[in-house]
Amino acid sequence: MSVVAKLTDVAVRRGASAVLLDGVTIQIDEGERWVVIGPNGAGKTTLLAVLSTQLYPSAGTVSLLGETLGKVDVFGLRPRIGIASPSVGTRVPGHEPVRDAVVSAAYGILGRWREAYDEMDIDQANRLLDEWQVGHLADRSFGTLSDGERKRVEIARALMTDPELLLLDEPGAGLDLAGREGLVRSLTRLCLDPASPTIVLVTHHLEEIPQGITHALLLNHGRVVAAGPISMTLTSANLTEAYEMPLTVLDEGGRWSARSAS
Repeated sequence: MSVVAKLTDVAVRRGASAVLLDGVTIQIDEGERWVVIGPNGAGKTTLLAVLSTQLYPSAGTVSLLGETLGKVDVFGLRPRIGIASPSVGTRVPGHEPVRDAVVSAAYGILGRWREAYDEMDIDQANRLLDEWQVGHLADRSFGTLSDGERKRVEIARALMTDPELLLLDEPGAGLDLAGREGLVRSLTRLCLDPASPTIVLVTHHLEEIPQGITHALLLNHGRVVAAGPISMTLTSANLTEAYEMPLTVLDEGGRWSARSAS
């Protein structure tokens, strides 16, 4: 099994006092599915920015897909990494047809211009939209979609280049109960599919963790609280430490939840 991502003593600092990540060491192997959990400001989105090569660490070493950041052309590395996040979705032009919002990932751009795509690219985009239950929206403008529809289109776009590493930043954020549960079902299929890429999913809510997630990383104040196989890591004690309040963790048939223990 090959190493997909390895961070060693990684720190990200802003100015003299702001420390976004502090001494993070973690290894993610091929085929693993990770969830990253922690309170606001814990460093979750910063970690994804490092894993997506959008942010260089202030200290430490980052190895991605056999390459070391700082010693590789990231523009050649980025097509091998798919990312779905609110920051990507807000940069898609509102008038962009949904199909174009997906197919343009083949060129690593947001907003189709004059670039040409072959039939294989178009077929791939249509297939992914169908897989994520939004194929009927292919000709709609991206700006007219609901939050749930946008999340599915963003994931389809992230998968467009057949990435080796898939990063999902709070895919359930802003969804109502029905939308969240539908998305969790789709993410469960993705996580359980052995042909899927290695996955790192960030969420605030344990209820949004799909079945098939194999590992968990808990962060607080930019530091690792716990990391490892999900059943050993996602415990009441570790979550209490991460959120700095008494919490009880429940696992009901592979669906997780947490509540106050006080």
